[in-house]
Amino acid sequence: MSTGVSILGSTGSVGETALRVIRHLGGQFHVVGLAAGRGIKRLAEQVEEFHPRIISVEREEDAAELRSRFPRVEIQYGSHGSTLVAEVPEARIVLAAIVGAHGLAPTYRAVQKGKRVALANKEALVMAGRLMMDAARRSGAELLPVDSEHCAVFQCVRFESKKHIRRILLTASGGSLRDAPLGEIENASIEKVLAHPTWKMGRKITVDSATMMNKGLEVIEAKHLFDVPLDRIAVVIHPQSVVHSMVEYVDGSLMAQLATADMALPVQYALTYPSRSPGAQAFLDLSTLGALTFKDAEPARYPCLAIAREAAETSEAHTIAMNAANEEAVAAFLAGRIPFGAIHRLITRVLDKLTPASASGLEQVLAFDKSARALARQALPSVETP
Repeated sequence: MSTGVSILGSTGSVGETALRVIRHLGGQFHVVGLAAGRGIKRLAEQVEEFHPRIISVEREEDAAELRSRFPRVEIQYGSHGSTLVAEVPEARIVLAAIVGAHGLAPTYRAVQKGKRVALANKEALVMAGRLMMDAARRSGAELLPVDSEHCAVFQCVRFESKKHIRRILLTASGGSLRDAPLGEIENASIEKVLAHPTWKMGRKITVDSATMMNKGLEVIEAKHLFDVPLDRIAVVIHPQSVVHSMVEYVDGSLMAQLATADMALPVQYALTYPSRSPGAQAFLDLSTLGALTFKDAEPARYPCLAIAREAAETSEAHTIAMNAANEEAVAAFLAGRIPFGAIHRLITRVLDKLTPASASGLEQVLAFDKSARALARQALPSVETP
C-alpha cells in the first residue's frame, strides 16, 4: 500500500532530492502535501507531476496566483499554511527540509501529531531539541535523521546499546575554505565561499559549511537524537566526503558508514526504514577511491565550531540565539553587507549580551529567536572590521 508523504521545503535541494527518490521508488510513496517559499514556478511543476492534496507558499499573493491554476488543490500560505501541510492526516511521513527557524513550527506540529518525521532541518533540534524529543515521546512520533552525518550514525548504532558508545565522530568536508590561507578567510568572496568542493547544497548551508557552523549545529542535533553528552561528540575533517560519520565503541571498535556524496541515500533510508530498497544514487566504487584522510578542525579557521559548543553548554537561550544570530549573519554576508570573517564576530557579540535561560515552550523559543535577531541587526555595523 502506498504511503502518503508531505514535503516541507519541496523546491530546495533536499526537497527536490526527496521527489527524485519518490519518483525512483515508483508506487511505494505518494505526495500528499508540498510547502515551499517563493519558488512558485517550480512548485507548480511539482504539483502537475505529483498531484498533492494541499500546498503552501510563503506569500498570500503567490497563493492567489496558484489557486487560479489549481482550483482542485487546497492552497495555503505562511507559517500556518506550512503547518497545515505538516499535519494533513493522509501524510504518514513528513520530510522537514525548510531551512532555518521557519521550519520549526511545522516540524514540531508533525511531531505532536505522531508522524514519522524525516528531519533535514537542523535548526528544529538546535532551537527546541528538548521540547521536540519530549513531544516525540508523548506522541509516539519517529524522528529519523536525513542529514548524511546523522543518518550514518543512526545506521551505526541501530543494533547497539547506547551505553557502549564511547564517541560519535561527525565527519566534515571542511567546506570551500578548507585549504585557503588563513589570511584570505576574512575577506573571502561570496563566489569562493559558495564553491563547495563536494556537495551541492543551498546557499545558506554552503556558507555554514565554510564556517563549520553546520557541524556545530550537528553536534547539538546529535546530542538530542542519540542522547549522548556533548563531550562524547567529536568532529573530524574528511575531505573526500566518503565516510559520512563514525561511532567508536568502548571495546575499541569503530563503525563507519560509507557512500557517495548524494542526499538521495539518507532521504530514501528515512522513507523506507526499517526496510531498504535499491538506491537512486550511484554506488561507491572502492577501487577508485584512493586515500581516505582525516584531521582535526583548526580552531583559528573554524571559530564557529567552538562557539556552538559553548552556547550548547551554557543554556537553551544561548543555543537559540546562536542559531538566530548565525542566520542573520549569513544573510548579511550573502547580501554583501559584511565580510565573511564577521559572521563569527556577530554571533559572539549577540551571545555576550545574554544571560542563561531555558524555554518553557515553543512560544518562548520563538521569543528568544526574535530577540536575538534584533540584537544581531543592531550589532551589524560594529562587526564589519576585526
